[in-house]
Amino acid sequence: MIGFVKGLVIGAIVAFPLGMNFGKDEPLFSNPFTVKADISERIVEQSGRLLRETKSAIHEATKPPKR
Repeated sequence: MIGFVKGLVIGAIVAFPLGMNFGKDEPLFSNPFTVKADISERIVEQSGRLLRETKSAIHEATKPPKR
């Protein structure tokens, strides 16, 4: 039982930084505590990308059918 608890603790210590990097779309073994971009800049970039994708999807959906 002690071995299980040790493995659980070590696994959590290793998995936490990997999960943070995975969530940020960064390389897995990079420093998870660095701040590369301001959060407002990231929101503007992602919302702009989402807006472009939505416009193209609506454009594709509203095209007249081909005969």
